[in-house]
Amino acid sequence: MKLIDSGHVLLDLDDDGVGHLRLNRPEASNGMDVPFLRALYDAIMRAHGEPGLRVLLLTGEGRNFCAGGDVKTFASKGAALPDYLREATSWLQVCVQGLLGLQAPVIAAVHGYAAGGGGFGLVCASDLVIAGESARFMSGATRVGMAPDAGSSVTLVQLVGVRKAMEIFLTNPTLTAADALAIGLITRVVPDDDLHDEALALARTLAAGAPKALGATKRLVWSGLGARVEAQLPEEARTVAELSGTADSREGLAAVLERRAPRFTGR
Repeated sequence: MKLIDSGHVLLDLDDDGVGHLRLNRPEASNGMDVPFLRALYDAIMRAHGEPGLRVLLLTGEGRNFCAGGDVKTFASKGAALPDYLREATSWLQVCVQGLLGLQAPVIAAVHGYAAGGGGFGLVCASDLVIAGESARFMSGATRVGMAPDAGSSVTLVQLVGVRKAMEIFLTNPTLTAADALAIGLITRVVPDDDLHDEALALARTLAAGAPKALGATKRLVWSGLGARVEAQLPEEARTVAELSGTADSREGLAAVLERRAPRFTGR
């Protein structure tokens, strides 16, 4: 089912509950300007409103996943750039909040470059990341006299640790897919030709899971960043007790006892 079929960002929902969100500005390597970010926000909010959505698969059209901010647009603003970036950054922030707050898991499938606050930041804000072997990752903000955004000053530190995050932010290395996997930035590396099929297979595996349990687990992990273990324990206990009353929980337990695959319904 096509939900958004034209513009800078496209959104489909298939019969398995997999949403396909595609960055669709290939002529600019999916570089982010204000219109693009508004379209991305609209697509994410549409995903929030789809009860049949179980997983969101994030991809980019063209040669690159996302090259970050649209440098040509930024350079054209001259003295007006600070005001423009305040608006662009605000839209990027609500997009990241929308992905983190989406109950459905978000899988990013990365080919080409994932760079800048946009591309690199979206990778850091995704729940799982699969990359083709030739994919490349770069922060790049300080290289153009700016600072990290899209929440990456928090998310990257949590993913790779303080020392490695500092190195990435301050020296702007171009990381290969193998590099990114080794430091915990991404989940899996696959041959380039297999990227789409592998990402879709993972999405369908998650879509067959218990959506309330997956959503609650995602929420606990992201909300627990920076929290003390003791502070998170009550929320974990409340969530587990709540989930235990769902039909999916009863089905999961029955499936284990009956040695069969569970059939989750989202109830």
